[in-house]
Amino acid sequence: MKTRYTVPSLLLLSLILLTLEAKTIDPYKVLGVEKNAGQREIQKAFHKLSLQYHPDKNKNKGAQEKFAEINNAYEILSDEEKRKNYDLYGDEKGNPGFNAGYPEDQGGYSYFTNGGQGKNSYTFRPGDWQDMGDQGNSRSFSFSFGGSSSQSSFGFGLNDMFSNFFGGDLGGGKFGGSTRSQSRSQTGSRSSPKRIKAINSQVFNKEIAGQGMTWILLSYTSLLKGNQYYESIVQEVADSLQGALKVGSINCETEMSFCKELGTQPRRVPRVFVYSNKASDKGSLVEYNGDLVAKTLKSFCQDHLPRFSKRIDLKQLQSYSGEEENLPRVLLLSTKKDTPVIWRALSGLFHKRFIFNDVEVHDVTDPVTKKLGVDSLPAIVGWLSNGEKHVLKSGISVKDLKSAVHDLSTLLEGFEKKNKSSSSKDRTASKDRKAQADSGGKHVSLLTVSNFDALCGGKTPVCIIGGFRSSKVREKLEDILSKVSQKSLSRRRNAASVHGDSISYTLLDVARQPSFLNAFDKSGYKSSDKLLLAYKPRKQKFAAFKGEMTAEEVEKFISSVLNGDVQFTKTRQKPVLK
Repeated sequence: MKTRYTVPSLLLLSLILLTLEAKTIDPYKVLGVEKNAGQREIQKAFHKLSLQYHPDKNKNKGAQEKFAEINNAYEILSDEEKRKNYDLYGDEKGNPGFNAGYPEDQGGYSYFTNGGQGKNSYTFRPGDWQDMGDQGNSRSFSFSFGGSSSQSSFGFGLNDMFSNFFGGDLGGGKFGGSTRSQSRSQTGSRSSPKRIKAINSQVFNKEIAGQGMTWILLSYTSLLKGNQYYESIVQEVADSLQGALKVGSINCETEMSFCKELGTQPRRVPRVFVYSNKASDKGSLVEYNGDLVAKTLKSFCQDHLPRFSKRIDLKQLQSYSGEEENLPRVLLLSTKKDTPVIWRALSGLFHKRFIFNDVEVHDVTDPVTKKLGVDSLPAIVGWLSNGEKHVLKSGISVKDLKSAVHDLSTLLEGFEKKNKSSSSKDRTASKDRKAQADSGGKHVSLLTVSNFDALCGGKTPVCIIGGFRSSKVREKLEDILSKVSQKSLSRRRNAASVHGDSISYTLLDVARQPSFLNAFDKSGYKSSDKLLLAYKPRKQKFAAFKGEMTAEEVEKFISSVLNGDVQFTKTRQKPVLK
């Protein structure tokens, strides 16, 4: 005999059940955060709870349901639009529900379950019901008033509801069926990464391969469990190493052939890879197989940052120069025992553009450090490809990794431009010296702004400058220097410390360049109508000729300079032509 129910009694019973069984869930309370919590705080809370209740690690009864609650809560609070809707209406979709608008209870989530392991449990949201069980089906109920004759006046699918609560139905579906739709098992765990840059073959070849930047890549398909959890861990690590690490995701459903080519096809869960420049110039993909914990993954990523900076010690600094290679060289002096993360990141970004070195320095009072001109740590010293040294920055202050990498990249780019400009001038200087030699030394160039670096720049060890105040003196100096240049060339080949292109000769109109001479003498040699200076651009030192201005005496002076027999004096400042 079938039990028959009247409509009023059924409605009353259903409402009682709703009241008794409903368990309001507040996403803020689920994650244990305040309503004004920032995304960083929400993300940390989600990570902690996800690890605690993840079904693969927690086999306790109710852990899976709790894990689903955590994912539900994070899905709302991590999405600004859903969070705003929830705060306003108690529903992330912006549909006002029964509990919306009350400051003391803005949950909008009610869970119903028949309690059996592996059975269906339901999540009530104002406007819909969602299956959280293993079958992946959902039942939706609209709480609208005034339905069709086949439904109750409240629009409930009472057959489905009673079937799930009591295991039976009302007999023949008198009150109408429920609306069915496909739903994810564990809300939020089967979804595509939302904030992570999508990577395909074109992006990979243009922005990742061979670019010197380390990447963390998430390989997934939309049907895999744990996508959101993996995404949050990967994003947290990328955020903590922003500037040294970039993040991307590869959808192996839409990029199937690309995933196959890389060997990154996901299995039961998403996979995490690091594009590493640690082992080779070209870079390679290395899979992370450890526990999915932010701290452990971060250490793995740090270990795979570029290692193109060669560590040296203070003893090597004593004989250190930047002339061994054609590339400019940069040296980091810091108190760190290991190469800092910032410097490793820069060594990858500027690989094949600079030679990188770093050294541990305990105190700036060390004589070797002082010799470099460094007065505070950390500091960066650079050498142009011609060997000219520059202190690029000392007392470096770092706000965060991202800004530090950006600022120091700008610094290195500026030094690179300076090196290119210097190299161009050096080539011009070499041509000028060759032309001077080919002409038999008959012509000595007048020193000007345009050819100063070429004739008396950093690549020339010694520059002989003949100063004049009248055309008559100019002719005399030019004749002397022309003769001496031919004789001194043969003589300086025998000097052990001298090589070809080690000396240049030029004339200076001191009447037009009085400030230039102030760098050598306070009075600017105003009392002299002619003078001869031997200037060492690299060391910023000079020696003035004081004898009789004849070819023989000038030749002796220059020979003494080349043999190291002349006392040199530090310039008052760097000489500049105007």
